[in-house]
Amino acid sequence: MKPIIHGIKSCDTMKKTFAWFDGEGIAYAFHDYKKVGIDTATLTRWCDRLGWKALVNTRGTTWRKLSAEQQALADTAAAIALMQAQPSLIRRPVVEFADGELVVGLDTAAFERLARR
Repeated sequence: MKPIIHGIKSCDTMKKTFAWFDGEGIAYAFHDYKKVGIDTATLTRWCDRLGWKALVNTRGTTWRKLSAEQQALADTAAAIALMQAQPSLIRRPVVEFADGELVVGLDTAAFERLARR
């Protein structure tokens, strides 16, 4: 199974991720969660593995535009609901490998290690 790169196509970090995979000749699938959304089961699985704080981008403009009430995430369910409502809040990329390993962010050393197994 090919790695799945989850993110938003127009993001600069995503473009670097695609370039790395293409340059290494590693086939991948792409899931644009801004265009097609992301399901609760996937976000739940990711949160179970990494915790929601690893997935929510609190440094971006989307986060800064949220109200204080929206930013006051109490639990995983609230974080998942917010990420579904505002997919731009999900850190990019999230790369899911065949064995279920997840890499959040542009981490070429982890990509290399996991893609070559």
